[in-house]
Amino acid sequence: MVRIAHEVLPQERQQKILERLQRDGRVVANELAAAFGVSEDSVRRDLRDMAAAGLCRRVYGGALLPTPDFPPLVERAARPDAQRTALARHAAGLVRNGQSVLLDAGSTNIEIARALAGRQVRVITNAPAVAAVLAGDASVELVVIGGRIAPGGGAIGAVAIGQLAAWQADVCVPGTCAVEPDTGAWGLDAEEVAFKQAMVAASDMTIVVATDDKVGARGHCHLLAMDAIDHLVLGDRLDADLVARFDTGATRVHRVASA
Repeated sequence: MVRIAHEVLPQERQQKILERLQRDGRVVANELAAAFGVSEDSVRRDLRDMAAAGLCRRVYGGALLPTPDFPPLVERAARPDAQRTALARHAAGLVRNGQSVLLDAGSTNIEIARALAGRQVRVITNAPAVAAVLAGDASVELVVIGGRIAPGGGAIGAVAIGQLAAWQADVCVPGTCAVEPDTGAWGLDAEEVAFKQAMVAASDMTIVVATDDKVGARGHCHLLAMDAIDHLVLGDRLDADLVARFDTGATRVHRVASA
């Protein structure tokens, strides 16, 4: 850790902390104190102020990027997003013809469904919006899992998990709200996460797709450890040091350029 020799004002220090946070996905209070030559109390005040401004989320010993705040699915899906489309197409390219794919709810997975249209695949989904994309496609065998529809757009609960138990898939793509190198993938709701974990258990390979706003953050409920993710599909504009922390050997990291 390089120590910053000159004294900086709290506002300047907080900006430098934010830059480190965006680069690394997390900061540690005692390391910041040593780097800036200030007390840990000063750093904790900085982190408290930054958290109040929505710039970070405080955790024991430091801070993380804040949990992303997503608009409703209908709004997200209707909003064009070049990066989301590029990541989705790349993820769809990891699926081979003849395979079965468990496709969860989410705006990115709607784009993956569009990219799978016309392919000789079986798509098993709990998401009405995903099913609507592929309904009537003669090439795709479509299986829809029912149950109570969560705010995230997918069927969840005992009924959905019971129907899922009848299937074993080659690939699954669980929707995620955040992914972080030390802990893996996260969700926002415990019941939704339970269904996503059942999807992973019913599949041979797991693909996680994360737009830039999801990288380096954590959600409310832990979904998957990094070593349970076979392929992680990310954009190419992320900091290289942050991306390198995802490359544990168990996970293949794909960096995709936006169109």
